[in-house]
Amino acid sequence: MSADLLHRLQETVRHAYANAPALRRHLDQAGLSPADIGQIADLDRIPILSKDRVIQMQQADPPFGGLLAVPRSEVKHIFLSPGPLYEPDGGEENTWVAVAVDSLRRCGFRPGDVVLNTLSYHLVPAGLLLDRALVAVGCTVLPGGVGNSDLQVKMMKDLGATAYTGAPSFLLMLLQKAEEMGLDVRTDLGLRTALVTAEPLPPSLYQTLTQTYGLRVANGYATAELGLLALSLDGGRAMQLLPEPVIQVVDPETGKSVGPGEAGEVVVTQFDRAYPLIRFGTGDMAILLDPRPGQSEQQERAIILVGRSGEAVKVRGMFVHPNQLRAAVAQVLPAQAVQGMITRPDVRDHFQVRIVAAAPPADEAATVTQIKEAVQAICRVRADEVLFVEMLPQGAAGMVDARVWE
Repeated sequence: MSADLLHRLQETVRHAYANAPALRRHLDQAGLSPADIGQIADLDRIPILSKDRVIQMQQADPPFGGLLAVPRSEVKHIFLSPGPLYEPDGGEENTWVAVAVDSLRRCGFRPGDVVLNTLSYHLVPAGLLLDRALVAVGCTVLPGGVGNSDLQVKMMKDLGATAYTGAPSFLLMLLQKAEEMGLDVRTDLGLRTALVTAEPLPPSLYQTLTQTYGLRVANGYATAELGLLALSLDGGRAMQLLPEPVIQVVDPETGKSVGPGEAGEVVVTQFDRAYPLIRFGTGDMAILLDPRPGQSEQQERAIILVGRSGEAVKVRGMFVHPNQLRAAVAQVLPAQAVQGMITRPDVRDHFQVRIVAAAPPADEAATVTQIKEAVQAICRVRADEVLFVEMLPQGAAGMVDARVWE
């Protein structure tokens, strides 16, 4: 981290400690003061502030749970995210706007673009905050919000929309609606660029948007509380981290940063004077990719999102998420269902992988060996047993912790 960013981190912690009573208590209970946070690594000493915990804090001390760090008169907007969670906005054109502007440019957005922004402008911050960044790029924004697909197609055609922001599934719906209306997407619409977010972008959908419709598509990882955090410009699962805010991937139990190739929870420290979230746990699980461990800048690192933290189970010290396990099995054979079962018959975890195969493997012994190798490579832990079963219970968990601790 540059000296400037480190100074801003230290200033954020000092400001939060002095002005947000709940954050001051949070650090006091951990035996910490702002003087103890001199480097990024020192953040590992601060307990994770989960979204559930913030909701509880707001319920106990409404409306902001003691996290507001400026006078109420300085609040320009109050958003509402699922939870419910009230999010005050000081209205500052703070650093996230500059980062978002740079990200939009990397995605192909240019001054003069006419952008259909289909992120919601209602209650949640997504639509309005991205609107700010688009305007800063020099774009003209069509604040479409969600729904009204017929009208939004008409807006795209009549107003010459060249770019799109919003969910990938809604983009596909609009393009298909345009075809139903007798339009040729490539010739009758000027759409050429899209930044999609808010939901997964499967390879098949990426291929349809880029090859069938000829769009340049970027995929963004963002949260309602924190804005844009990472980007994929090529449709791959790996998403490059943005240079700020401070993004860590940590062990949800210990709060310590994980190593390259390991899975952990995405935890973020935001530079926000009005609402400084320090070590905020997103609940998203990701695998950290780091080309130069201990030396790389944040923007050199990438993450692969694998699911929510509550679905992951630690096996021999490594978190394994159901999506990781499914991805490992999918490298070897198609499967209708996959489940990891963790038991502890003695002093060591026993990791069994149960698979409902789409078709019986031609060589079961060789397939088992290949699956074990794939699990080792992707999940970073060895599977003791691979078992092919006829079925799993409907709605069965992807990872089952059946260990008995005595």
